[in-house]
Amino acid sequence: MARNRIMALLYIAMPALTLVGCAGQLPKNESVQMPSSFVPRQKLDVPPDVFASRAGSVQEIAAAQPDRGFGAAATGPDWQIGQGIILASADADTDVVEDQAADTEELTPQCAALQQDLDADVGDILRAGCKPSLAQMSKLMDNPLGNVAMLFTQVDLTQLENESNGREEEQYLYTGIAQFPKKLTDDWNLINRVVWTVPSVPVDQGDFDEFSSQGGAIVPPSGFEPIDAFSGRTTGLGDTYYNGLFSPAEGVDVGNGKFVWGAGFDLALPTATEDVLGSGRWSAGPSGLGVYLGKKWKVGALAQHFWDFAGDDDRDSVNLTNLQYFIFYSLDDTTSIGAAPNVFANWEQDSDDTFTVPVGIGVSKTLQFGKVPVRIGVEYHHSVVQPDDVAGADWNVRFYVIPAAPSALFKFLQ
Repeated sequence: MARNRIMALLYIAMPALTLVGCAGQLPKNESVQMPSSFVPRQKLDVPPDVFASRAGSVQEIAAAQPDRGFGAAATGPDWQIGQGIILASADADTDVVEDQAADTEELTPQCAALQQDLDADVGDILRAGCKPSLAQMSKLMDNPLGNVAMLFTQVDLTQLENESNGREEEQYLYTGIAQFPKKLTDDWNLINRVVWTVPSVPVDQGDFDEFSSQGGAIVPPSGFEPIDAFSGRTTGLGDTYYNGLFSPAEGVDVGNGKFVWGAGFDLALPTATEDVLGSGRWSAGPSGLGVYLGKKWKVGALAQHFWDFAGDDDRDSVNLTNLQYFIFYSLDDTTSIGAAPNVFANWEQDSDDTFTVPVGIGVSKTLQFGKVPVRIGVEYHHSVVQPDDVAGADWNVRFYVIPAAPSALFKFLQ
């Protein structure tokens, strides 16, 4: 049993370890290809909410046109719609000594002045032939509706507890979130989030075919059959989600900060490879997000609801609300403390088993890996309210890695 748990955790954590390794400096003439963003994870927490730029010269890819919403369009010779996104690339035609000299070259007065202004538009910085500072990129990543493309790689360890019999067991979950904004008009953007999951649940598929996973599926279990649910383990692909939020290009000034908001819809696809890893139902519903972005405090929430409309008729109905709240305080320009747990309400359950309410604390830091800004963080969540008669999350530890790039670098996002 212990060996199976260790193997499952390694299997889940491998994408995150691989991503960190790829984010650093690559050998000459080599590149890493990346595939082309907040959805609920049952009774647990979720995101709360992939791209990285081609690491060539900023002057080559910054566009010389006004930045409206998402910044300038990329004009680099290698950027075309349909091509893979390059995480990092070294120019074989440039001498190593010249590369080192460029890295240590002093900033021009104009670039130095732009980097000192944390509120400067990143599109303006790129068009000036300068690079945004790490602090500027960190602030851009703080905005869940901002003009930034991000790839969330997240690993969760959750202690499940069935209070009716005192049984406890661990659940592991890898979650990937590709978040990318798309300019619709000068005044409106569409924030896209595509989410895929790889859960590892303490349930044997052969023993419990109708169990609904709490991590890989959006529906917590509706109740346990008279079998030992905490026996064996099943690992595989879970359900897939899409979240689209229509958002104004400019926030509203509130005090010393800004308030940003978005409204849209969610879609859940039953892509799980085993019944215990997904809901077996197609689901959809409304979603909305509001965030206050102050000098130090970032406070907001994402609200989502799911109803099923198609799928396996033998599976339980979906009627689930997810409220992901997030509270963060900036210790400095690149370090924050806080957390983003999820409150779940499964309206298919009895009143004593409807709600899961966690609180949490964590820390995150934005670092520079090669030419890619990467946010790394860890959070701990503890459920102060959980179901009485079915298994729910007692506590959860989350580790995440988030590389990012300004959306102004990608022509297809303009």
